[in-house]
Amino acid sequence: MPSQQEKADRFRALHQQDHAFIIPNPWDVGTARLLASLGFEALASTSAGYAFSTGRRDGAVGRDQMMLHLAELASATELPLSADLENGFGDEPEAVTQTISRAAAAGVVGGSIEDSTGRPGDPIYPLDVAVGRIRAAACAARALPFAFTLTARAENYLHGRPDLKDTIARLQAYQEAGADVLYAPGLKTREDIAAVVSSVDRPVNVLAGLQGMDLTLEALSKLGVRRVSIGGSLARAAFGAMLRAGREMREHGTFGFTQGAVSHADISAMLPP
Repeated sequence: MPSQQEKADRFRALHQQDHAFIIPNPWDVGTARLLASLGFEALASTSAGYAFSTGRRDGAVGRDQMMLHLAELASATELPLSADLENGFGDEPEAVTQTISRAAAAGVVGGSIEDSTGRPGDPIYPLDVAVGRIRAAACAARALPFAFTLTARAENYLHGRPDLKDTIARLQAYQEAGADVLYAPGLKTREDIAAVVSSVDRPVNVLAGLQGMDLTLEALSKLGVRRVSIGGSLARAAFGAMLRAGREMREHGTFGFTQGAVSHADISAMLPP
């Protein structure tokens, strides 16, 4: 197993390539190992996928349990793991600092902090508050004995605020506060993505797989994107297949879904003995 420093260096180097790479999002040890067996170069956790797998909604998993989950994922494969750290599990910069330190102790080599409050009536932190939180995260990351890759997320588009100008201003401020990667989930068009990429001086992550967003890895790479994640899409695809199978059995009493299932032997071959 590579050391955390080796994983961190490998992860940082992936962002310096002249093309984008895909960082898929497993939600448990099994899916992490299966994705690793397919040849991906790094993995990222998904708060939504993990929450769904425990029978809860996104955002309902506390920090203590999330850290246990991250430790399992980080040790499951030899790949670098970046963590979905939600909003840092607290409003105050001190909470964000603790979250970065604890995530590093769990074995991850990077992580994202978002500017969403988690409160429906007031979903986005004021800019000055959000910047202070990213600055605290960056300070905590720089204090670590390895190159932790900090991603700052501007959540406007996921909360009914499709304001490109404000989103870019936030990402620029997060860059100045010390973020290594910038991310505005919810962007869908070539024009908006290109505008973000050209407005900042850090690698940009784009969330693929959203409804209405059909850009390929090649197209995103040509726009200057350096990392492509899929959030909870893989988990939702898996749960979708399970629910369709369940409805088929319950409503029709048939088992046709088994014809498209991966074989026991194939999955076994992709996992360690």
